[in-house]
Amino acid sequence: MKRIALIIPTLDQGGAEKQVCLLAAGLPREHFETHVIVLTRSGPRESWLRDRNVPVHLIGKRHKFDPTSWWRLKNLLVELEPDLVHTWIFAANSYGRAAALSAKVPVVIGSERSVDPWKSQWQLWIDRYLAKKTKRLTTNSTGVVDFYAKRGIDRKWFTVIPNAVTQSEFPSISRDEAARRLGIDSNKRWVMSVGRMWPQKGYKDLIWSAETLRSFRGDTSYIVIGDGPERPRLELYRDNVKAASQVFFVGERNDVQQLLPHADLLWNGSLYEGQSNVILEAMLSGVAVIASDIPGNRDLIEDGVTGMLYPLGDANKLVQLSNRLLDDDETRRRLANAAKQFVLTNHSIESMIAKHVEYYTDCLKST
Repeated sequence: MKRIALIIPTLDQGGAEKQVCLLAAGLPREHFETHVIVLTRSGPRESWLRDRNVPVHLIGKRHKFDPTSWWRLKNLLVELEPDLVHTWIFAANSYGRAAALSAKVPVVIGSERSVDPWKSQWQLWIDRYLAKKTKRLTTNSTGVVDFYAKRGIDRKWFTVIPNAVTQSEFPSISRDEAARRLGIDSNKRWVMSVGRMWPQKGYKDLIWSAETLRSFRGDTSYIVIGDGPERPRLELYRDNVKAASQVFFVGERNDVQQLLPHADLLWNGSLYEGQSNVILEAMLSGVAVIASDIPGNRDLIEDGVTGMLYPLGDANKLVQLSNRLLDDDETRRRLANAAKQFVLTNHSIESMIAKHVEYYTDCLKST
């Protein structure tokens, strides 16, 4: 049996965190003993892992530069003696790979999960330096490979393993019950977005588009599920454009998978992505998706076949496409059905875990 350590900065409700948890709980226990190491802070996903008997270790990194956390991480790796360490997202990729190399872990793998234009030159230098030391990287999207290849990381070191999405663990609810939970008129057409309120998510443009669509049609509500540092600014913007009556910020929720099937459309306006878990969940739920035309979204949506893409920042085009789909039930259902089949074929949890098992096995054989 081989021991695997998966290192990630937090156990928040993010997409990478979800993939780590699905992987940690799903790796076959007759072959792998899996530990999750949390670099900075825990989060709501810790109890989910512990309920599935996955050991969780918290390092407690306190600052951007915290040498003591590096030593605690290295000492834990020396104690655990993993055969393979797999790190996810920048902080874990940098601290985790460096600590694993120092602890002489036989196989060290990084994972880049998103196109990251926010990274500074020194952060990209760290990425390049550690990539050369390990030469093994996973990602979820060809767009991420292209991004890092342009910044000096050899694309041959990447292996693409698409994100997995799972059916809801909770019973389905009626539209009336969904409306009651949200405090929203069930007779309106619901346009929904789900995600943390960061600048990269493009919510300002989506709010403007939602108010334009409502003014044009008179029968739509826009629902934003999620929270984050941008929320106060976005609430002020919503109120300034007189959209408060039909643009609803409902905060972070644990019943998204029950609410999502009742959306008439899902909007994703991200400026950049790796591979959106929310888009995958909407597609699996049978909801038609309209998303910004960026590399990560193109991996999931074939325009006009499994959803619709609109030029980044083009609010008028988003409104046009939305209005057309809300008036054309047949096309909306066709897109949703094709999207659901695409996800079932290409993004099952069984496929994601099997690809990681094959990848880990090949990496371990090469040591």
